[in-house]
Amino acid sequence: MSYLIKALDNCKLSLNNRLIFPPMATGKSDNGMVSQEMLDYYNEKSKGGYISLIIIEHSYITPQGRASEGQLSIAEDCNMEGLKKLAEVIHKNNSKAIMQINHAGSATNIDATGGYENVGPSAIINPRTKSDVPKELNKEEIKEIVETFKTAAKRVKDAGFDGVEIHSAHSYLLNQFYSPITNKRTDEYGGDVLGRIKIHLEVIKAVKEAVGNEFPVLLRLGACDYMKGGTKIEDSKIAALEFQKAGVDILDISGGLCGYTVPGRSKEQGYFSEITEAIKEVVSIPVILTGGIIDAQAAENLLSSGKADLIGVGRAVFRDSMWARNAIESCL
Repeated sequence: MSYLIKALDNCKLSLNNRLIFPPMATGKSDNGMVSQEMLDYYNEKSKGGYISLIIIEHSYITPQGRASEGQLSIAEDCNMEGLKKLAEVIHKNNSKAIMQINHAGSATNIDATGGYENVGPSAIINPRTKSDVPKELNKEEIKEIVETFKTAAKRVKDAGFDGVEIHSAHSYLLNQFYSPITNKRTDEYGGDVLGRIKIHLEVIKAVKEAVGNEFPVLLRLGACDYMKGGTKIEDSKIAALEFQKAGVDILDISGGLCGYTVPGRSKEQGYFSEITEAIKEVVSIPVILTGGIIDAQAAENLLSSGKADLIGVGRAVFRDSMWARNAIESCL
């Protein structure tokens, strides 16, 4: 039996195959609100249910953490009606739907945030976005951000989604705390890996308090920075095990301060596979692999060789909405 069409039923999120549509920013929101253009887009991508799980693009949990003008909002109750329609559109097509929640931290600017200053774990310029020097967050401000993650997660559940994904990749705030390049703190939120993921563990705990133990919680981890002095695979193995202990149900692996590609390996299909394979050695929860996968056979090979439990295909599906149907039917 093909691994790609094999069901996943060993976690809280039961899926009918191993194909995921990963979160990809579309810029289609209407000033943060769900637009008809966004509903049409996700309807088209999920049609037929050939993709078992759709992870909605990163959504900001507070205006201070807004990354761009066209980003979707999970920060206001007034968007709930649109979010409910978005979940319904995907469910109608027999796919599961997850919302990814995020705070941009230093990876934004005052034009995007509406006047709020950049913030981060330390007063260090974001090496990916080159934005202004951020204000270093104090402990009280960190607690406030943890609470906004909690409130956002409750909105996700109330809108009818099947789970929530915490974003800690691609140089955004939680990823900034995780990386020793951008986190130079000397208090309990800095130092070794366990210090740098303290905020993650607080967010996971808060989110689970908001949604309950039976609601699936995913975490997208920017596992390696691929930069001098940045995070490495060994860091991510330690972090992944702690996230599992804290109650994360699925780990979604991507890049750190380098973004969503690996320098020098952008043409390789599944270029984060060395990380997912290493993480699978230390955790028992499912692991999602994304990164340059464009061929169904490549996805099949990555699954059959034990590199990951789920495969995310983004740009190929973005270019061709029939990709998933063709891939699944080729495995039958």
